[in-house]
Amino acid sequence: MTSSMPLSSLVTSMKNGTTTDQNQDGRGYPVTRIETISDGSINLNRVRHVELDDHSAARWSLSAGDILLSHINSPAHIGKSAIYMGYPERLIHGMNLLLLRPDTSIVIPQYLHFGLRSSEVRKYIRERCKQAVNQASINQKELGAIRLPVPSLAEQQRIVDLLTQAESIVRLRREAQKKAAELVPAIFLEMFGDPRTNPKNLPVYAFGDLMLSPPTLGTMAKPSSSKARWLDLRVANIQRGKLTLEDQKWLDLSAQEIDRFQLVAGDVILARAIGSLDHLGKAVVVYPDGDWAFDSHLMRLRLDPQRILPEWFVPYLSSEGGRAEFLKHTRHSAVQFNVNGKEIRRLHIPLPSLGAQQIFCERTNEIRSITTQQVAASAKAESIFMSLLSTVFKS
Repeated sequence: MTSSMPLSSLVTSMKNGTTTDQNQDGRGYPVTRIETISDGSINLNRVRHVELDDHSAARWSLSAGDILLSHINSPAHIGKSAIYMGYPERLIHGMNLLLLRPDTSIVIPQYLHFGLRSSEVRKYIRERCKQAVNQASINQKELGAIRLPVPSLAEQQRIVDLLTQAESIVRLRREAQKKAAELVPAIFLEMFGDPRTNPKNLPVYAFGDLMLSPPTLGTMAKPSSSKARWLDLRVANIQRGKLTLEDQKWLDLSAQEIDRFQLVAGDVILARAIGSLDHLGKAVVVYPDGDWAFDSHLMRLRLDPQRILPEWFVPYLSSEGGRAEFLKHTRHSAVQFNVNGKEIRRLHIPLPSLGAQQIFCERTNEIRSITTQQVAASAKAESIFMSLLSTVFKS
């Protein structure tokens, strides 16, 4: 029977990183920070640098097989981890990440890392972390008490091989999904060129002249999680260029408010007031299957379908040239970025013929069908992988 051991007995070291000031100028050695492991791997595009003497550099350098764990983070990200496999040759352990150095006489580093990613361990961490404003933390004593099954090294290696193979399938599915999603902007650029330079010499129109009605800001009524008649869409419902209804809020509208805030098929909703510039201008086309409204951080755009198709406009807006034009008309206050109806009507849009827009939409619909299949395949592969993790590391 496989015995279990506390994490504290499986590592030779559990410590915080150096607090040496970090720089973004590339001076010194690369150093980890919370963002470095946000995707579950060591992301060298998200490191900073520190200047250290030889003694300090040796003291804080990671060794191959070291595991970095986020023990101070937002509640959704606490417990994330990544394993350092020796590249780059020197990587410095920075603050706000906990280093776990596996005792390789007892446990294979990759096996321990898989265990830390299991749903059982992540649940353990979430249940014991201390909550603060927008942040959570867990202490080393609580982490050290995590118990994991520890079979023989040979059995650990067999498990590592199995889980590595399952994870590689997940990775391949994600890469296929990403490549399928990249086809839409590539087709847009091929058919219409960069809107900034307009190489196809398309006629340019003010966006306001292509709309059926002026842009409309959403309701300021306070929604609730309890079901009322109207589904209240928010910026959070626009994720990665798609509408997601996993997080639902509801409200009631008066007869006078319905015409103003009701969404109909083909409407575009756009994030028009938000704290992050990256999310300002996120937009989707909606096709309501019930009574849908939208809140004050969104703007409704109702286009003239005889001149501009909403399914063409949204990819235009997300293209590099379209976004550059959009950002020219936005503003920044002390707390948020925003755009109003008057400003967005001033967008200058190089507009292809309706027939060309329809051809583009037909091609992208085929791609979205493929993307949907890839998403489903990715979700299935991820589910299988997590099920394997749970089976291996169940209590």
